[in-house]
Amino acid sequence: MIKAGIIGGTGYTGVELLRLLHNHSKVTVVAISSRSLNGQRVDRIFPSLVGQTDLSFSLPDDASLNDCDVIFFATPHGVAMEGAGDFIKKGIKVIDLGADFRITDSVEWSKWYGMEHTQSELLAKAVYGLPEINREQIKGAELIANPGCYPTAIQLALKPLIDHRLIDLSTIIADCKSGVSGAGRGANQAMLLCETSETMKAYAVSGHRHYPEIKQELEKLAGEEIGLTFVPHLVPMIRGMHITLYVDLLDATTDVMPFFTQAYSDEQFVKILDEGYPETRSVKSSNFCQIAIQKIPNSNKLVVMSVIDNLVKGASGQAIQNMNILFNMDENLGLEQIGLLP
Repeated sequence: MIKAGIIGGTGYTGVELLRLLHNHSKVTVVAISSRSLNGQRVDRIFPSLVGQTDLSFSLPDDASLNDCDVIFFATPHGVAMEGAGDFIKKGIKVIDLGADFRITDSVEWSKWYGMEHTQSELLAKAVYGLPEINREQIKGAELIANPGCYPTAIQLALKPLIDHRLIDLSTIIADCKSGVSGAGRGANQAMLLCETSETMKAYAVSGHRHYPEIKQELEKLAGEEIGLTFVPHLVPMIRGMHITLYVDLLDATTDVMPFFTQAYSDEQFVKILDEGYPETRSVKSSNFCQIAIQKIPNSNKLVVMSVIDNLVKGASGQAIQNMNILFNMDENLGLEQIGLLP
């Protein structure tokens, strides 16, 4: 059995890792850390895990973490940056669910995250963990930067169009909606039920932290600079993410569907809809991304819609998918759940 440890186990992504890894046939979680809950049983904090785990929270420097084969950092930015190196020196694989290693330029990272990036050597060796794009690099990685939720859904929806040079790269518009869990579990007045229920709002229009990550990775795909307008919105649901992309086809007569079906024909977790529209509930609690395409009649406008569960394919599920690749296991192990309805 592969032994896994989780640093930062009190947030939504940490408990989601526990939920998913419990059903993994080849992995056991041997340690989970929290400074504030040190010594307390996990199932008393998260009653959904009663009878499923006998773990207690430990400190992040607990010796049991050094016995792991893989460490997941489910921590605020800045934590993995300082802690990952010690594990890597011991031959332990590290998967960071935070943002510390997603942006390759340390100066750019510091600009968006408000602190100095102190680990340029680690940053240089980190592999961006979007399996559908970087699978081969992930296989040999020591350190994986798990992508953000918005970047995941956007890249998967645009990849076939960029790969085949089908769209104008200067006019990409990403109109994005996310459930409230994307803001994390910490106390925040703006995330209270009375503040988020029965309303919807845009936020961070002038600069969301996922913007440089999205732009960086799309430009890697394209091999050139792109023009991106990215507008995130908060919607009154707990989990789920809906991305609507507006792009201009270079040739209005192009049938793009074959490019999408071909791109994802061998991918377990990306599903292209032949008709209809993707719904967030269709992927709730699952590691799937569903994509649909609509051409606007009498124009070169194409609308691409993409949905994921922000806590699974957008975070913990994708981290487990990366772990499965790292250890040469079937990618769907621990991730067999289909979407919850209703």
